[in-house]
Order: sequence, then structure tokens, then C-alpha cells
Amino acid sequence: MFSINNKKAVITGAGSGIGQAIAILFAAQGAEVHILELTDASAKNTVDEIKSKNGKIFSYACDVSNQQQVLETFEKIGNIHILVNNAGIAHVGKADTTNEADFDKVVNVNIKGVYNCLYAAIPQLRKSGGGSILNMASIAACVGIPDRFVYSAAKGAVMAMTLSVAKDYITENIRCNSISPARVHTPFVDGFISKNYPGKEKEMFEKLSKTQPIGRMARPEEVAALALYLCSDEAGFITGCDYPIDGGFIKLNN
Repeated sequence: MFSINNKKAVITGAGSGIGQAIAILFAAQGAEVHILELTDASAKNTVDEIKSKNGKIFSYACDVSNQQQVLETFEKIGNIHILVNNAGIAHVGKADTTNEADFDKVVNVNIKGVYNCLYAAIPQLRKSGGGSILNMASIAACVGIPDRFVYSAAKGAVMAMTLSVAKDYITENIRCNSISPARVHTPFVDGFISKNYPGKEKEMFEKLSKTQPIGRMARPEEVAALALYLCSDEAGFITGCDYPIDGGFIKLNN
């Protein structure tokens, strides 16, 4: 089950964390994986890992906030079957502590970047007779997270775009869904803790882990498994849905 053998999948932001886990799993399940990263260097670990297992992998240096770069990259790739909009950046701040430059930066990557990839990918999906789009949203789109003003706004936009695309292309055999993770243990989390809480890394890791009722953060591989299902033929009756993967955060936090 969940074979995506010989399907061409584009995954943005696949150099580490969730995107890397998705790329590795998709390649293991037979996909021809194309990853978009900001630089060739940031894609190297993922490329090397997949090549070491004889997977089919291609990488492109591409800034998803730059539409011309995105269009040129998708033209090189050609017809595709799967798009995973995973690239994104985080920001800590409230409405009155988020400056305009930081606001614009998050919006350009997390909203415009998703739009740019949708704009470039949908014509390529049509060439394949349809396919699956998966957008990475967040629990921050539907619950209040402290100090995550612009990040929450951007992920809310991603969830809304997911519904719009699912509605607009349902007759063209193009499905569109989203995943909303809670905290996932990625290199970004470790870097964030070490930068903001020097000397208290272990304490803060435990504190952040326990904000999920299940008592821990998710592993990137767990998010990748859900992504694989939603992009596979077994999920062919699913479109316009968001899937929280949150250790009970939304429903069980009181």
C-alpha cells in the first residue's frame, strides 16, 4: 500500500526537518523526488541520503518567494504528480512587536511562496492528468499560540488557500489537502532553544514537549507518514481537508 512508484514529486524546503523526512520516505516508496531549497548546500544532506539508498533525487536552488525562479524551476522539472508545499520560516512576536520587515519576510515565504508554487505547479499537474497537492499548515492556524502573530496569520492563509484550490480544481482530478502539525522535533527547534535559552536547553525542551497532551513532540517521520498517505492513491477520495497531527493539542488542551 501507499506506493507512489514512478510518480514525480516536488517538495519544497526539503533540506532538513519535516521536508527532509517527506523526501526520504517518498523516494523509498518509489517516487522520483525533486526538492527545492534555497541553496544547493542546504539540499546536500537530503540528496546524499536518498542517493545512498539508490533513490531517484534531483535538487534545485530556488527561492520560493521569487516567482520567476519558481516558474523556471518547474519548467525544468516538467509534468508532475505531487506537490508538497513545505518551505516556511518561523517568527516569534506579537502584533506590536513584529516589525514590518519581519512581517514581510514571513508573508513572502509562507504565503507568497506557497502561491508561487501553486501557480507554477498546477499547469504541470494538468499535464499528468491530475495529482495531489499537500500544503504544510500548522495548529497555529486554528488555535491561539503566544508570540506567533505573523506565523499564525500566514498558516491561516495556507489553510484558506488549501480549501480554495481543492474547490477550484476538483473537476480536474487535482486534490489539495493540508497538514497541521503541533511542535515537531527538528533542527530548527534545537537551534531556537539553544539561541533563546542558553544553559537551559534540557529544561526548555521538556517544557515545550509537554505542551502537547501526549507528552512529547512529533518526529518528522510521523508527519511524513501522513503526507505519504494523503499523496497516495489510497487517499483518492480526500480533498479540501486539514489534518492536525498534534498529540492532542487542539482537542485535549484545557
